[in-house]
Amino acid sequence: MREYLLTLCVTAAVTYLLTGPVRKFAIAVGAMPAIRARDVHREPTPRLGGIAMFGGLCAGLLVADHLPNLNGVFELSNEPRALLSGAALIWLVGVLDDKFEIDALIKLGAQMISAGVMVMQGLTILFIPVPGVGTVSLTQWQGNLLTVALVVITINAVNFVDGLDGLAAGLVCIAAAAFFLYSYRIWYGYAIEAAAPATLFAAILMGMCIGFLPHNMHPARIFMGDSGSMLIGLVLAASAISITGQVDPDALALFAGGERNATHAMLPVFIPLLLPLTIIAVPVADLVLAIVRRTWNGQSPFAADRGHLHHRLLEIGHSHSRAVLIMYFWSALIAFGAVAYSVSSASMWIVLAIVALSAVGLVLLLLPRFTPRAPRWAEGLVPPRYRHSERAAEAAAEAAVQDTSGEEPEPAPDGAPKVVAGVSGVNGATAVGPRSRLR
Repeated sequence: MREYLLTLCVTAAVTYLLTGPVRKFAIAVGAMPAIRARDVHREPTPRLGGIAMFGGLCAGLLVADHLPNLNGVFELSNEPRALLSGAALIWLVGVLDDKFEIDALIKLGAQMISAGVMVMQGLTILFIPVPGVGTVSLTQWQGNLLTVALVVITINAVNFVDGLDGLAAGLVCIAAAAFFLYSYRIWYGYAIEAAAPATLFAAILMGMCIGFLPHNMHPARIFMGDSGSMLIGLVLAASAISITGQVDPDALALFAGGERNATHAMLPVFIPLLLPLTIIAVPVADLVLAIVRRTWNGQSPFAADRGHLHHRLLEIGHSHSRAVLIMYFWSALIAFGAVAYSVSSASMWIVLAIVALSAVGLVLLLLPRFTPRAPRWAEGLVPPRYRHSERAAEAAAEAAVQDTSGEEPEPAPDGAPKVVAGVSGVNGATAVGPRSRLR
């Protein structure tokens, strides 16, 4: 465990220290696209944060190669080299896209090629567990196609959810933490060396996200861009492929002890097949809904819009930070719930805890719909949005009269023009309202 923690800390430190110079480099080369209609930030922000994240990936792999207990991963398996090759290719395409806006079909082709590079070097799915059937061996073509599909889906799911400050990095960090716990249990608890590469990939991925998050939290000073979102999506897919397609579930020996024990152990055996889907459940749900919505409206599935889950959270009244935290909560609940259930599926307390936390999540999600009103005697102690409806209506009417009067905004005391920003939603999420034009 110490070697994994050391690798994680080195990866996080290198990513954090590189992000500052990378931000200056992005500003110098002009990697600061103009504000688009679907964006929620209000000022041009540099991209290319994926450069720092790729540096952290290289540093983590280099340190792990020189540690005694992790050096065997590089000697007995070619998966770290396969990951680095595919990551370098997808990262390079992402850097070019952050600067020159590459076509979506070209990026899709690059994602398939990156997955193919990893497949050629041995990082592929060899067999999958099927409920009611057991472990099913795949042919070479079946394994290759399934691997490419999983890589492309994961990359695009992470790329689609990268719409708020700190959202994609936080969700992937939570998913990587859950995956690390599961794969470390398989490697250390059952002494299965085939799970060691996935454990290393998850630790490095956590370090990449943790090191980048301080620069990317709201208000973000730099975005990871496609160079970062596609990179962490590929690393997440590589760790899922490594433990799903390389570790034989029969090696866990969960079926010993009679028919009753076999029945209780049936579902945890298939968790390796379900876990890659549960840890990216929120991004994948957003991806599927976006494709259905755009196709239903007669648009291209790659056409950008403001219908993502995080956009909807802002529209119903959540602030930027609260929307991010809500998506963190649901991602952690699904990922860690699946890991906990894989450890002890016979415990009803785990199921009851997941149900209770889901109810709490629904209350937090719908909280802006049920904004409480303070009593009249306490209206002076609370913000205006919690005051009585009549006074709130009077204030809104006065504001509407002032907006329609055509008067110019009063200058500030220091002579600078007063900035009037649009407000959208109950809690004042100005990020989705009209953007003020600053001189």
